[in-house]
Amino acid sequence: MNAVVIEHVPVAELPQAWRDKLGDGLVDALYARVTVRIEEEPASAPAEEFVTDDPAFGIWRDRDDLADVQAYIRRVRAPRFNRDGSRNELP
Repeated sequence: MNAVVIEHVPVAELPQAWRDKLGDGLVDALYARVTVRIEEEPASAPAEEFVTDDPAFGIWRDRDDLADVQAYIRRVRAPRFNRDGSRNELP
């Protein structure tokens, strides 16, 4: 990885966006000097395709009752009893 280092740079000569990141204390001291280090950003790794040999993976993929996942979850999360104490009849 390549890096560029510039030492003893007056704060007044920095771009405004960089001065904004330094904070008010250092920016007010225009005679202050800083060291600037610019590094190359690492390249992001390409996304890998998910592959598994696990026979249990996708075991429910062909279930007809899970075609509408939101309805299935609502049914699973529904309380067994209503507020009045009667049994909740689930579809």
